[in-house]
Amino acid sequence: MRYLILSDVHGNWDALSAVLRRVRRKRFDAFLVLGDLVGYGAAPNQVVEAVRGLPGPVRLVRGNHDKVVAGLETGENFNATAHAAALWTASHLTAANRRFVRELPAGPMPIDERVAICHGSPLDEDQYLFSALDALEIFTHFHGPQIVFFGHTHLPSRLERGPTGLQVALLSGESGVVRIEPGRRYLLNPGAVGQPRDRDPRAAFMIYDGDAGIVRWYRIPYPVERAQERIRKAGLPKSLADRLALGL
Repeated sequence: MRYLILSDVHGNWDALSAVLRRVRRKRFDAFLVLGDLVGYGAAPNQVVEAVRGLPGPVRLVRGNHDKVVAGLETGENFNATAHAAALWTASHLTAANRRFVRELPAGPMPIDERVAICHGSPLDEDQYLFSALDALEIFTHFHGPQIVFFGHTHLPSRLERGPTGLQVALLSGESGVVRIEPGRRYLLNPGAVGQPRDRDPRAAFMIYDGDAGIVRWYRIPYPVERAQERIRKAGLPKSLADRLALGL
């Protein structure tokens, strides 16, 4: 099986379209989308429609911004900027696209015998998963597949448990490989397509090749200035545009 893994697009059509162009000649058995299609960025309808139109099976889970935009939660725990962006997005989504976002299921979602997906954590869809302690809790209490792909933190990362203990690492650089070894369990974050937060503004994504037993991560450039201009023209908070160029 071969999967394209995308997370945290956040209404950034310019980043998503760059990723889809990069992989357009590759064949995938399914597209795995880890939540937060919307929020922050100024092109939510383009993003939702592109995901709905992907050329193959699409398996999605909802993110916390998706829930607030869809009216499932109030966003009272959001900061002022995030909340303003969610309200703007809710008012600009078409009825069909808002219904699609509202109907996104909660994670975790099993994909096959080796893979599951979630937004925050398989134990709590809104949990931020950063540390070895976070990973230990999941490896102890979640008895699911060998690999869980998660998002939410916007940080490309690998949390792994094997016979010698836990390993936690951020994934940096233009591309790289995680080899899936028998007897080990993995929590893998592809990073954010639309709003990276590791001081690298390039769009992030992963490809899982089950036959080869590898996960590749990628960072690709996209026209950040175009996404920034959309945000400014929409009247969204200026900081949302500024942070894209900094990867923050």
